[in-house]
Amino acid sequence: MFKRRTPEAPANPPQVVKPGGKGRPTPKRRDAEQRRRQPITAPATGKEAYKRRRAQLAENRAKAREGMAKGEEKHLLKRDKGPVRRLARDYVDARRTVGSYLMYAMFAIVLLSMMPVPAAKLLVLFAPPVLLVVVFGEGLMLSRGIKRLAAERYPDEDTKGVGMYAAMRAMQIRRLRVPNPQVRVGEKLDV
Repeated sequence: MFKRRTPEAPANPPQVVKPGGKGRPTPKRRDAEQRRRQPITAPATGKEAYKRRRAQLAENRAKAREGMAKGEEKHLLKRDKGPVRRLARDYVDARRTVGSYLMYAMFAIVLLSMMPVPAAKLLVLFAPPVLLVVVFGEGLMLSRGIKRLAAERYPDEDTKGVGMYAAMRAMQIRRLRVPNPQVRVGEKLDV
């Protein structure tokens, strides 16, 4: 009897789109929470939790190993990170080095040492020191070359240790290098 009468509101109020707005009404909190909810998949036992954690860590390690092999910057070790180290890797990988065949040569020398031939014994005596001197000289030349090239291309970057990094990479068997070689042997480095 003493109620204030209000006009009835229309069933579908007109949508007012503000300039710069998102173009839709803000969802109700309960609807947003409902969409976010997911069933709890907690492990039933500690043993199961441990298995899940190990599986997750194994998967993460596999991704990191694959990323490191591809040379992705975020997966590389600290010693391999940076543009200077990438240049050093490409510089070494674009060359055929004596150091990368050193292990094969040493294995052949060990096999020759088992032969009763006197010429083989003489070769076994002199070949290892000669090979080591050649590999050492090659490492020095690679070291000087990469330091000079890195100073030209990246004058503001730190080049400390890049020569030794290149020399050590040159001594590894090409197929076993990590990160994997990104350039082919004989390929020119882009300037």
